[in-house]
Amino acid sequence: MSALPLLGAPDMARFVARGFLRFDAVVPAEINDQFLEEAGAGSYPEPGHGMLRTYMELLAGAQIPEVAPGTPLAAAYPQGSAVERLLALPLVQGAMRSLVGPDPAFDHHFLHVTFPPTYYEGGSSEHVSQHTHQDSTIDPSEGFDLQIMYYPHKVTREMGGTRFIPGTHLRRVSEVALGRYQNIAGQQHMVCEAGTLLFLHNGIWHGGGVNHSDRTRTMFKIRMNPSVPQVRQWDIATLPDAPAQRPIFFVKTSQPETVESILMTPEPWFEQDTGRLEFVNRIKLWRRLAGDPAFDADYWATRLENPARRPSA
Repeated sequence: MSALPLLGAPDMARFVARGFLRFDAVVPAEINDQFLEEAGAGSYPEPGHGMLRTYMELLAGAQIPEVAPGTPLAAAYPQGSAVERLLALPLVQGAMRSLVGPDPAFDHHFLHVTFPPTYYEGGSSEHVSQHTHQDSTIDPSEGFDLQIMYYPHKVTREMGGTRFIPGTHLRRVSEVALGRYQNIAGQQHMVCEAGTLLFLHNGIWHGGGVNHSDRTRTMFKIRMNPSVPQVRQWDIATLPDAPAQRPIFFVKTSQPETVESILMTPEPWFEQDTGRLEFVNRIKLWRRLAGDPAFDADYWATRLENPARRPSA
């Protein structure tokens, strides 16, 4: 059995810094077609029944199993089903192993379908985008759950693909109250080909867009929990022998890309002052994932931990 294609240090640093990794058109077409068939995409309810009834009919008709939280992910889906085949792809296996470790536990899944305007005509439901939110932010620990968002068909801009704001995953907030924030600088919208996957930190701010097209948009989400500490589960052979401390602020030459430079790249929404708190949060998460409690980037943690700044006993 060949070794899993584990994530290397650059991709792990990008996940720590931005809260996501995106893989475009990596799921084979036959799995995409099988998933859409099992999700009932060819027989979604017709308009005119009200949105709640429509969605309940949709879920009842899907061949996606009900699964209890805590079930081993490997036992959550029937052998040969589209989702089981998707999760068995080497890229998916390698990314899951790198981010949550071996034998993750199933948390929940959901079939997200956004409907075109005809479903809302004459009804009481508003045809609007989903509010910006975090998913189930109930645990302030350093670890995280992994969420996979799967796009089994092509998503155009008019279809209102998932929007998300890179770098928000370490800013803990009330998960729904942030719905007042819209159109945040740097937000991205999922416009993609069939078979695209998003691997997300559970804390990233996101929401579903409004569908202005003439067809339904389907996305499937799976959330999983780690069953072991998320420490050095990735390809640590890609780590440099020594950290690359670099000059900051007064810099006259361009610097090569390193783990440190990736972690210290700000997002467009960062403030110049409190945005630096995100740098510290990234360093803390990297220390955990790399198993290196002394790691620092651009001296941010060292400044805070300098014993000479502490009052004497």
